[in-house]
Amino acid sequence: MFESNNIFSSNFIKRKKLKEIEKMTVSEEKKIVTRKIIKIDEELCTGCGNCVVTCAEAALEIIDGKARVVNDVFCDGLGACLGECPEGALEIIEREAVEFDEEEVEKRLDMLKKNEQTGTHQVQQIVAEHAQQCGCPSAQTRVFNEPEVLSEVSGKVSSALRQWPIQMHLINPRAPYYQGADVLLSADCVSFSYGDFHRDLLNKKSIAIACPKLDQGKELYIEKIKSLIEDAKINTLTVAIMEVPCCSGLLALAQEGAKQANRKVPIKYIIVGIQGNILKEQWV
Repeated sequence: MFESNNIFSSNFIKRKKLKEIEKMTVSEEKKIVTRKIIKIDEELCTGCGNCVVTCAEAALEIIDGKARVVNDVFCDGLGACLGECPEGALEIIEREAVEFDEEEVEKRLDMLKKNEQTGTHQVQQIVAEHAQQCGCPSAQTRVFNEPEVLSEVSGKVSSALRQWPIQMHLINPRAPYYQGADVLLSADCVSFSYGDFHRDLLNKKSIAIACPKLDQGKELYIEKIKSLIEDAKINTLTVAIMEVPCCSGLLALAQEGAKQANRKVPIKYIIVGIQGNILKEQWV
């Protein structure tokens, strides 16, 4: 078991996020005016992240599974994000708020750009800290205790798979089942480790699978991810990886493909422990 204050703890992540937002809080001397600004209905918001991608000022973030305005000073109130919400959770209202500040926006965009450049390295560190460091963690032999009682379900569990093929070398990014789809890019081992893979991760998604450690020709994967974003115009990309260090390479491939694409999509990564528990789930 991990310590209760480890970096995968939901409380720890929440505290860290709040501290990050506090750092972005601008001076209280900013002028308060009555102006247009975005309002988000949390009951309607599903946390899909479409609005976050569209906001050129980076005023929105997904926090605790919901879109939120991180600071009023970043929101220009023009509403470019409104049309991207499939649930109609966004609206423009008039209320008292600090004035929109382009200089503060530029500072925030510069900060986010620096964070993006170090993002892959940070993920690798997170994974490495929670893997055994004797030899290669992904190849180390381990035996798990069998659970006393397996979770029972009534009847057979239906497969959520709705396409073929699924291996990255074999898929065609322009196939009809990728068009406008929510896509799951999964490391091979995830479906064996996570018991509710079909219900929780694959349900209503198209899929591609790969092994960032053993697969050859991974440069092609970058091109296919780029094509999924540009040609298939996928809606979201979820990257599911294992906690072993080598698996973080799949997220790096996804980020590189997204970086080369001429459009943006929300990307989420999920880290699964070798005993089948989800250690972390976060939008990139």
